[in-house]
Amino acid sequence: MSEKYKNGGHPNGDYPMETFSGEDDDRTTDFTSDENKDRGNWSGRMDFLLSCLGYAVGLGNVWRFPYLCYKNGGAAFFIPYCIMLGIVGIPIFFLELSLGQFTSRGIFNCWQFAPMFKGIGVAMFIVSLLVGIYYNMIVGWSIYYLCASFTSKLPWSECGDWSSEWCSENVKDLNATQCVAPLTYNDTTTVCYNGSTVYGVVDTTVAETFGMKKIIPSEDYMNRAVLGTAFSEGIHDLGPLNWRLCLCLLGAWLIVFFSLIKGIKSSGKVVYFTALFPYVVLIILLGWGLTLDGYFDGIRFYILEADLNKLKEAQVWKDAAVQIFFSLSASWGGLITLASYNRFHNDCLRDSLIVSIGNCLTSFFAGFVIFSYLGFLAKELGTTVAKVATSGPGLAFVVYPDAVTRMPVSPLWAILFFIMLITLGLDSQFAMLETLTTAVIDQWPDALRKRKSFVIGGFSLIMFGLGLPMCTNGGIYILELMDTYSGGWNVLIIALAECISIAWIYGFTRFREDIRTMIGNFGCNCFPWTCCSFWWIGCWAILTPLGVLFILFFSWIEYKPITSGDYIYPVWAEAIGWCMTLSVVLGLFVTMFVMFCITPGSFMERMSYLTNPTREWGPALVQHRRKIKHVPGFVVDPSSDSTPYDDQYPNKEFGGSYPATNYNDIQVDVDNGVTNTAYEP
Repeated sequence: MSEKYKNGGHPNGDYPMETFSGEDDDRTTDFTSDENKDRGNWSGRMDFLLSCLGYAVGLGNVWRFPYLCYKNGGAAFFIPYCIMLGIVGIPIFFLELSLGQFTSRGIFNCWQFAPMFKGIGVAMFIVSLLVGIYYNMIVGWSIYYLCASFTSKLPWSECGDWSSEWCSENVKDLNATQCVAPLTYNDTTTVCYNGSTVYGVVDTTVAETFGMKKIIPSEDYMNRAVLGTAFSEGIHDLGPLNWRLCLCLLGAWLIVFFSLIKGIKSSGKVVYFTALFPYVVLIILLGWGLTLDGYFDGIRFYILEADLNKLKEAQVWKDAAVQIFFSLSASWGGLITLASYNRFHNDCLRDSLIVSIGNCLTSFFAGFVIFSYLGFLAKELGTTVAKVATSGPGLAFVVYPDAVTRMPVSPLWAILFFIMLITLGLDSQFAMLETLTTAVIDQWPDALRKRKSFVIGGFSLIMFGLGLPMCTNGGIYILELMDTYSGGWNVLIIALAECISIAWIYGFTRFREDIRTMIGNFGCNCFPWTCCSFWWIGCWAILTPLGVLFILFFSWIEYKPITSGDYIYPVWAEAIGWCMTLSVVLGLFVTMFVMFCITPGSFMERMSYLTNPTREWGPALVQHRRKIKHVPGFVVDPSSDSTPYDDQYPNKEFGGSYPATNYNDIQVDVDNGVTNTAYEP
């Protein structure tokens, strides 16, 4: 090492050494003003934490995890769940928060450590766009149910004018001797008719084999009065727009728009309600649920009947990994975006652990709430918990609404539940729209930063228009198609690319020092970063990629054509789904190819430029860039003609020659080779 550097000189100028010392750095955080005057920062420490928690804790925590838990061995499911949390969930969560906070840039511009991987940001953009289109439709459904709940008697509590002939209250339980003239009895189906109208059923088991079964009022209400699914034969038969659903979807987008109209300054305050209110409702619902007859049957079914033999099944491990990965909303771009508005010295390790663990505990707690009501419903219907347990929209809009109709003051419980669903959905929607707008604004800051409200409004209007087909009778088929294909295994490829780019191209040693520059030598104010960093390096370089590959390959092996209940999607619809999936993958790899094509120079020169940091790589502010001394060729002030490290020191001192940092002046010493070896002072 040169004497100048040892004595305190910085390769980019004659700054004293203590200016760059992590030990002597002032890490106090001032929330009275923005640290980054151009982009802005969160107004308070809890703004970011609650935004992250709200983004991670979504509808899946309530309607998917409890079902997976009982299906995969009860309490035994927590063993693979916690293992996958440790090696897949938290490492990717921490990686994305660190990257966003270090660069203070959105998903298009945070990959300047290796420009070739800008396609990761493009892929994230496409995922957030596709998911954001249909996700707000679920919020719209919840708004519809919420409005319908403001009544003295819930409309789905009994069959009404909207119901079908198979609505349970319209179909009597009979024996064969009761079905006499003028009634007509069908010996094959055991169904009794009054003219052409169903009057009753003698043997429900036989009738169900012919597709004839009673429908509880809440299911009939959803299919006929709300969604209109009963009037559609499939995705090829969408039917007319339902103006009520259109208004609810418009209402959902208006809430999102006005909550984000001032960016994080407004959304950071809204999340104090939207992120915390679901917990208030869950606690209230659990307190009441534990007073219901049959609650213990549900809880025993959910968690107490542990089946350790389930751990021998690969499917259980796959379900645990998938649930962890997608419940944390990893690799969608939202985490990078939210963290990009942090102050530079925020403890992102602490926040990663709090949100990741808090998200999983929320799922666990929600299971007690849901299954206490499922136990009650099973008792009321005289059946088993297994027969009423379900997941997805069926749980939120059929099973639970049916349960509340059997409780005193049922409208109150329905109102609380649907407000909870709305707030759970809105938090995730906030982050997805913020991801899209931040990416575009950071790409063209001079033209768009002062017009952020118009950008948000433009995205809201476009996505509202694209969501209108889901307001038709066959809209649910579109929604389920998008849900299956827009954010599935393609997101796993994004996660794999993230790990490879950070750990193997940029170098995990450099990234470790980047994080040390932000959080100091003690993460969470107690863990020595030098020691615990080896765990994160091991995850990013080996364990997490292997875990992601496991999920990816298993998803391919277990792939089955999409269905919706008994409905089988046509081949052309499945092809559209695959186009959505491949659009994300192509966004990643086509961008790589385009970047390679537009970069001048020979093959080696192009690869060298595209896999090494550009002059813009690093923190957004010069005051923080001055602390970076572990990246060869680093430029303190990219807006000036700062001299990079390797122009002041011999190439051999940094393990090889490094490329210049603009497209028109690429200098690569091909004879000596190019290395990504991190320089450690």
